[in-house]
Amino acid sequence: MSCFLAYFQSHCVYSSIGLSLLAFLITIYLIPALGPTFVKANLKGRDLLKIYAVPIPESQGLVVASVYILSLILFIPFAFTQLFAQLANAKPSTEGIHVLEFPHHQLSVYLSSIISLLIATFLGFLDDVFDIRWRHKLPIPIIASIPLLMVYFAERGNTTIVVPLPFRGLLGQLVDLGPLYYLYMVMLSTFSTNSINILAGINGSEASQALVIALSVIVNDLLYLPWAVGFRIPLHLLGSKADLEFGGLWGAGMSKGSQVLVERHLFSLYFMLPLVAVLSAFLYHNWYPARVFPGDTLCYLAGMAFAVVGIQAHFSKTLLLFFMPQIFNFILSVPQLFGLVPCPRHRVPRFDPETNLLYPSKAQFLQHPKKLSSLVLQIFSALGLVELTTHSKDGSILETTNLTIFNVFLVRFGPMNEKRLNQLLIITQVAGSIVAFVVRYGLAGLVYDGDRR
Repeated sequence: MSCFLAYFQSHCVYSSIGLSLLAFLITIYLIPALGPTFVKANLKGRDLLKIYAVPIPESQGLVVASVYILSLILFIPFAFTQLFAQLANAKPSTEGIHVLEFPHHQLSVYLSSIISLLIATFLGFLDDVFDIRWRHKLPIPIIASIPLLMVYFAERGNTTIVVPLPFRGLLGQLVDLGPLYYLYMVMLSTFSTNSINILAGINGSEASQALVIALSVIVNDLLYLPWAVGFRIPLHLLGSKADLEFGGLWGAGMSKGSQVLVERHLFSLYFMLPLVAVLSAFLYHNWYPARVFPGDTLCYLAGMAFAVVGIQAHFSKTLLLFFMPQIFNFILSVPQLFGLVPCPRHRVPRFDPETNLLYPSKAQFLQHPKKLSSLVLQIFSALGLVELTTHSKDGSILETTNLTIFNVFLVRFGPMNEKRLNQLLIITQVAGSIVAFVVRYGLAGLVYDGDRR
């Protein structure tokens, strides 16, 4: 049996942690070492929120992705070490034939996930080089998720969902979505990728939000794993024949003895540990003031990594709860993304070089806004999410602050420097994860009954 099939194999987790630490060291070294090479290749940019115009290496997400995917590839043999050990120690049978069943399903799931990450990285780097328009970016996660969906279909993945209690009188307890479930998984990969990309623009924002989400997923995984809790008193040193032992295997956490759940969350853990490592190393260089920029490559990589574990480990609803700030930012951005409100190329806050503070950036209406646009902005203004500039005579809207969570922070809390704004984003992301755990393991009983694992 492999580590995926075994109940819990600590040496596999230790191997993953060791490779993650190695990935951290390699990433933290390679990013500054390769920065000049990217600048020479014209993969550089200027920080719009700084007074200096020093060229800064862009597309460093390619370095992060390369180290991350390489660490996942190197981990493959460690994931099946117990199977290799059984093959090495197997004794020939009397018939001279000895067959051990290899877990091809787990291997195909793992390899298809790596393929999806490779496709996302490749397409993300193409976006960095050719600056693809937003309407052309949407199919990118769809293309990258094809290997995931094919393996999910080939392995006869479940497409049945449990209906919430209020709707069971109408729909019953279970509903088979069929092809609609695959559409849902495509939308999940598209959202997780683009939502991180939308909530960007200040130093450290992309890496920090992805890092908090990855850590939240790890905490969720640890809740489902069995841990050996105990200790031994070496009485043999005092002449006793046996040692005194306490504790033992602590159940299986939230899995409550389910081997399938343990396998799924081990899979997620193996993908999240190296992701946390490379994101932490990158954030060290991308923290204010940033010495490198991530580019869209990092956003595609992180988003696809979250989609991979959410789909393959079957906790997509829990994963979406960790994206609450991104969901809020997306809903807020919809009027600009779909043309109801003018959308400038850059919606980052406005930088004042004299005070070194950030102010809400604004979008101007070149013509009289439509009734729907005015209604939406008036609602946002009443909620304190935007600041509007209106015509003194007819009261029509002339300009509005851009519809991003960064500008909401600046509207609500006033001007602040870039570092503090990103810290506020991190606090919001952590608070969102705390609420997600409360909802998932506390309030879910209000709409679901029975075993909600």
